[in-house]
Amino acid sequence: MSTQPIIYVLSDSVGETAELVVKAGLSQFKNGDYKIQRVPYVEDKETVDEFLTLAKDTVSIVGFTLVDPDLRAYVNQQAKKLEVEAIDIMGPTMDAMERVFHRTPRLEAGLVHKLDEDYFKKIEAIEFAVKYDDGRDPRGISRADIILIGVSRTSKTPLSQYLAHKRIKVANVPIVPEVDPPEELMMVDPKKCIGLKITAEKLNSIRKERLKALGLGDQATYANMNRIEQELEYFQTIVDKIGCQVIDVSNKAVEETANHILRLKQENNTL
Repeated sequence: MSTQPIIYVLSDSVGETAELVVKAGLSQFKNGDYKIQRVPYVEDKETVDEFLTLAKDTVSIVGFTLVDPDLRAYVNQQAKKLEVEAIDIMGPTMDAMERVFHRTPRLEAGLVHKLDEDYFKKIEAIEFAVKYDDGRDPRGISRADIILIGVSRTSKTPLSQYLAHKRIKVANVPIVPEVDPPEELMMVDPKKCIGLKITAEKLNSIRKERLKALGLGDQATYANMNRIEQELEYFQTIVDKIGCQVIDVSNKAVEETANHILRLKQENNTL
């Protein structure tokens, strides 16, 4: 019989949760040499039997996280029969939650890791939006899920960040009459492009407020109506050339525009 204690960690997913719990427990017993053997993706009784038998013949404990109630019951039953110490790490917690919340658990393996994956996708999208904000790097256009196009002060950046929290990679491109739009913009699928339209009067008001916030006079060219109309005409020329969809953001909140964009993309099957 082996003298080195072994903890078999059985899981219907990768087993990381169970192993972390086991390691937390072992941290209180630093006077010995312990081995952890992770057994992931356990889906049948044969695998359970194999490792319970191994545990019976060694100084061992079996820790397990199994969401299938039948398989959990089988492990507990067989462990008792073989006189193997088995720890149901997930079961009692789920049972208590079911009693208190009066809800049935989903019984899907690996949901913790799916949540983690969802979180990292969100972070990746946020970093993408920052990196490819305001046309900083045209290479982002071909990599983006959505490309926002508009003149200055049409909420391109806040929209990009809002959509990034929905795990969508967004690049935004400013439209300025003196600057030709990037070639990459003319090469992507037009369905991925969204033009942000605004009335001249609304844009004039927004830009005047922006200048005041910066401590500047509202007579600057930036807020001049002739200049604004010139920019909007150029914007219309570009979106017509691309053939992309256009949303009037004149009286829309960022959330409202974002939801409109999501609906359009779903309709076009581009998300």
